[in-house]
Amino acid sequence: MADAPLRTRYRITRRGAMLALTAVPGARVAVAQSLDKVTFQTDWRAQAEHGGYYQAVAAGIYRRHGIECDLRQGGPQQNPIQLLLAGRVDMVMSSAFSALNFAREDVPFTCIGAIMQKDPQILMTHEGNGIERFEDMRGKPILVASSGRATYWPFLKARFGFTDEQIRPYTFNIAPFLADRNAIQQGFLAAEPLTAIEAGARPKVFLIADAGYECYNATINISRRMVAEKRDLVQRFVNATIEGWAEFMKGQDIAAASALIIRDNPEMSQAKIDYAIRTLNQNGVVSSGDALRDGIGAMSADRWNRFYASMRDSGAYPAGIDVAKAYDLSFVNKRVGM
Repeated sequence: MADAPLRTRYRITRRGAMLALTAVPGARVAVAQSLDKVTFQTDWRAQAEHGGYYQAVAAGIYRRHGIECDLRQGGPQQNPIQLLLAGRVDMVMSSAFSALNFAREDVPFTCIGAIMQKDPQILMTHEGNGIERFEDMRGKPILVASSGRATYWPFLKARFGFTDEQIRPYTFNIAPFLADRNAIQQGFLAAEPLTAIEAGARPKVFLIADAGYECYNATINISRRMVAEKRDLVQRFVNATIEGWAEFMKGQDIAAASALIIRDNPEMSQAKIDYAIRTLNQNGVVSSGDALRDGIGAMSADRWNRFYASMRDSGAYPAGIDVAKAYDLSFVNKRVGM
């Protein structure tokens, strides 16, 4: 089956919403209100980890907030950050690393929300092979992709004494893992474990975030210029997105959103989407920490500072970065959707 186009767009069928205005006491007159267009780029092919955005489109939440959302899925040939820097899209889905890179390079872009309080990156092995904790992996071969070597790997080296000599290339092919009961490989919480289960394996999963890795993920990154010039629109987009995530994570009334995800990425299925929602909820990926108090998307200066300090101390970043330039807290922490 061929992949769906990587740049699928969803538009409101009528360019305009109906705004009810009171003309005379007791009477309501509907007038057309044009929608503000926002282009948002995800970080990979459509999946449940993007579900809140699809829910906000499918359920008309963006439209209710006066927004026409041009939602574009990513893929292996896409670089969302480059598209953002080039002005090809208004906002992108990324991680705390992108925002720290903005601050390090002193470019006028920032992070305005973090949908995932926990980075869904994992290491996994097989049950019953004697590996019960991260410390048990020290000195053993681990399949790691190039992206992981620049993000979570320095943390694991500093925290658990891992070494670069342990790294083996991970090519996103699960066959080597299935063939070796002692294998350890990277993965994403709601992806590789399910693939292994479907192949008859019994994976044992270690969520790196639970070991103290405080990277925000599924962040919303944007130019500072748009923040300054279209502040009301940005706030409406953030609020609508959070409402979409609040609905999607309940796993109810998501049939339309799931259909859009599957249309974009036929490798998805409702069973995979349901598994992802259940797994993300069980591990508090979206709702944990500050999000339990301040709502989905929550961020804090303390956590940004801690994460930067841990990455600096592990050698991933130099000293002296002005971390405050990486984020803007003014659009979140408002208990939207709670």
